[in-house]
Amino acid sequence: MKKLIQTLKNIWSIEELKSKIIFTFVLIIIYRIGSHIVLPGINPLLLDVNKTQGSGILDMINTFAGGAFNMASIFALGIMPYISASIFMQLMTVLVPKFQKMQKEGESGRKKINQYTRYLTVAVTIVQASAYVGYLRQMHEAAIMPEFGFFTISTIITLTAGTLLVMWMGEKITDKGLGNGTSLIIMVGILARLPQSFLQELEAKSTRTGLILVFIVELAILIAIILGCILLIQGVRKVSVNYAKQIVGNRQFGGARQFLPLKVNSAGVMPIIFAQAIMFLPTLFTLGGSPNAVSKIFTDHTNIWYMVIYSVVVIGFTFLYTALIFNPKQIAENLKQNNGFIPGVKPGQPTADYIGNVMDKITFPGAILLAFVGILPGIAQLMGVTQGFSSFFGGTSLLIMVGVILDTLQQVETQLLMRQYDGLMKSGRVQGRQTTSAVQY
Repeated sequence: MKKLIQTLKNIWSIEELKSKIIFTFVLIIIYRIGSHIVLPGINPLLLDVNKTQGSGILDMINTFAGGAFNMASIFALGIMPYISASIFMQLMTVLVPKFQKMQKEGESGRKKINQYTRYLTVAVTIVQASAYVGYLRQMHEAAIMPEFGFFTISTIITLTAGTLLVMWMGEKITDKGLGNGTSLIIMVGILARLPQSFLQELEAKSTRTGLILVFIVELAILIAIILGCILLIQGVRKVSVNYAKQIVGNRQFGGARQFLPLKVNSAGVMPIIFAQAIMFLPTLFTLGGSPNAVSKIFTDHTNIWYMVIYSVVVIGFTFLYTALIFNPKQIAENLKQNNGFIPGVKPGQPTADYIGNVMDKITFPGAILLAFVGILPGIAQLMGVTQGFSSFFGGTSLLIMVGVILDTLQQVETQLLMRQYDGLMKSGRVQGRQTTSAVQY
């Protein structure tokens, strides 16, 4: 306890770190206040925020938005349109030569890509806001004031402005605050739903004495899953290093042996985000209409076909995203330039092919584990866990929470160590995700 108090004093004594923490908290508070401001033309007294519980992927979107989706808030769409646009632009920088050239231009090229991302965010938000209007008319028709004219237009404009404001706050937190702003905003939304989901699960299990023991077992399993997510996010570093030792050989830099940065889970949480975006597409056009058989398959987490399709998509995107961020040819070239080699493998293209094959073998178990974590909420719900609480048994929610916390703690520890203070841990360093993507999740 004394060590903790001293560490907090050290953190608060660093003026730069203190200002970053205060700035971050102020913007997060503004975001949470905005999440409770209802759209114009909606009567909050007639709004049934619990009406869509158990609606699968829509409940997941509501979790990311911190409950703002069901509350018909001005931040109902949250940061998700910006994430979708960012993912698309990341793919474009790899697949389209024009954007590849732009990315290589340095800071000026990055600014152009960011500007295109903002424009694309506006377009994505307008499409999603239009679908959200239909959703409101279907699920909350009684709450819409009939005397309020131009409801559709005003709602689309308000939701678009709200998303752009959230995007701006995320960028400002990244520039002047602590941690990655986009990640923190998503994590805050998820954590805002945790107490309510916890109490709902406790209430459901407290009706019978025997079910309390089940609730305790659920908490134990949840803690075990959190520990597993920490290992998954960090790429199971020990396993990765063992593979690296087998393939690197004698790569010397100033007399010290270095290993290639290979990870079991190089793609991080991105494949799950990709997969959820793909799974949501079939339901986007029926958001304001009556559900059909296809939309039920793609929105019900407990559906066996949903789990199968979702797992295949996650595994596929894991290999795809790993191929986008990991370039064996470039690593082989760097080895050659630094007089490094892999024993028994010729330099150049043979080395690149060998590293690529090893990376595929490393990625496969990570992809399987990532897919399993992604479908854990559906499995937990089938085993009797409530819809809200089941989302914390895996999937994007838990991975994002653990990852953001690790990254933020890593930044705090870096600031402490730079000023010769003790770190946050008695032994070792806090390991974050250390992702290479432009937008971290």
